[in-house]
Parts: sequence; structure tokens; C-alpha cells
Amino acid sequence: MVHTRDQSHQVLRKSWHVITNHVIQRTRTFICCMGILVCGAVGLWPEPTYSGTDGTPLSSGVMPAIPSLDSIPSTSEGDRIRLGYNLVVNTQTYAKAFVGNALTCTNCHLDAGRKVGAGTYVGVPYAYPQYKARVGKEISLEERINECFERSLNGKALPPHSPEMDAIQAYMSWLSQDVPPSANLSWLGFPLMNMTRKPDRQNGQRVFTGSCTGCHGSDGHGTMVAPPLWGPQSFNIASGLARVSKAAAFIKGNMPLSQPGVLSDVEAYDVAAFMNSHSRPDYALKAFDWPKEDKPVDSPY
Repeated sequence: MVHTRDQSHQVLRKSWHVITNHVIQRTRTFICCMGILVCGAVGLWPEPTYSGTDGTPLSSGVMPAIPSLDSIPSTSEGDRIRLGYNLVVNTQTYAKAFVGNALTCTNCHLDAGRKVGAGTYVGVPYAYPQYKARVGKEISLEERINECFERSLNGKALPPHSPEMDAIQAYMSWLSQDVPPSANLSWLGFPLMNMTRKPDRQNGQRVFTGSCTGCHGSDGHGTMVAPPLWGPQSFNIASGLARVSKAAAFIKGNMPLSQPGVLSDVEAYDVAAFMNSHSRPDYALKAFDWPKEDKPVDSPY
């Protein structure tokens, strides 16, 4: 049989569709099988039920533009702002008398408090006074800053109206200069990651070995480039990051620092549990926390 050019084209198109559909079907089957094998290999089959953050942002809202450090004015107020910045970045030097471990403020409040999803300071002055369930009352910004010094830095409170306290607040206010007072501040704080399955600390150890030891050291006690995650020089048990839900979300959104976001929810959750399974400093006033019996389930005390 002799085909016309149009008929030949139709035959070729039909053959191409058959071949393409066959390849797609085989590819789908291969991907499905590989997915089952991979999930089974890492212990994730059947799929766990939990409420995580994969595929969704860790914070909502649009944070206003952050002013450049070069724009800090050459005035006495500018000097106070620069001191606040140095207190945050070089806490061990500028606030040594008030720090009880090897951390700095910017270890938790990344990029000197300028990174969303990592305890940003932008807008913080408008968020206080604020009720805090952990202490069962409304607290001021000064009290919140001192919570960081007493818990995350395992140190002691800054004196009221001290140069250090005034400078840190001046820096926060300067960062927040473009935030409307009516803003909903939805980008603030550390988001939570809540899961309904128990964490797998062994998997967390594997994640830590593969993704964290290069900066934090194989013993988790820190290096020249990253802070200790546990042990006597890390944050104490009353710090926010001592809770697995907060640590997991912080890790998910920000770690490893060179590739933030590469860890899955499960990996972030498990490595947070592994991190917080180690010993760390106690907090002398922990008995006064959660006075209204609304303690979260992942509180370490």
C-alpha cells in the first residue's frame, strides 16, 4: 500500500503517541517503585501522620525592607544603635559580664536579627507588652530581652536602663523604622513544628552526622564557626530552642546555614530531638515557669 504524505504523517504521529505513552507509563511505574523502595529504606513507609511545614512557608506576612547598616546616623543615637548591633553580634565581648555560655544573640537571631523565620527583631518593639504563657503574665520588651540573657545565654539579666539594655532596644527600633504600627507582625518569632509521631533519635543522629558535624563538631560542642548545641556552654533547658517543636522549625528553615531548607520535616524533627536528648545547663527558676498549668507537651521540665 502506498501512503500519501498526510497519511504517512498520521501513521508517524500515532506511532509516536503509542511509544510516548508507553515510556510515560513505564517511567511512572519506575518512579512509584523507587519511591516505595526509598521510603521503605528510611523507615517512612507507610507515610507518618503529622502536621509539618513541607511545602509551606515557616512564617506569613511580608516583612518591610530592612535598613542598611551603612545608614545608621553619625549621631549620639547612631552610636547607641551601633552599640546595640555589636551587643547582638559580639555578645561575648560587649556583654561578657552577663553571659554564662559560649553563645551570642545572633546564634539564634540570625543575621543580627534581620532574617525572617529566625527570630528577627524587625517589628519587635511593636509586639510588646505581650502576654507570655511561660511566665503567666504580660511582659515588657526589657523583660523579654532579659529572658534571652537568662535562658538562651544562660547568664544574668541586664540592669534596667543600662547602656546595654538601651542600646539593644535602640537597635531593634532602628531596624523597625519602616514597620507600620498597625502591622500584624506575622513574620515574628520562631514558628512551631508539631508532629503526632514520636521522634526517631537514631535517624536524628544520622542526620546530625551527615549535615551538622562539619560546623557544630562531632560532639555537638561547637567549633570556631558554629555554636555548641548541647553541653555546659550551650543554651539552658528553659530556652525556647530546648523545646523540640521550636528547634525543629528553626532547623527546618535555617539549617544547614549554607543550604537552609534542604532538610525534610522528618529530618528536622528527628535531629532536633537528637540534639535535645543531650544534657545542657539547668535553670534555677524553672519551678516558676508555666504557673497556669498550660505547659506544652515538649517542655523539657
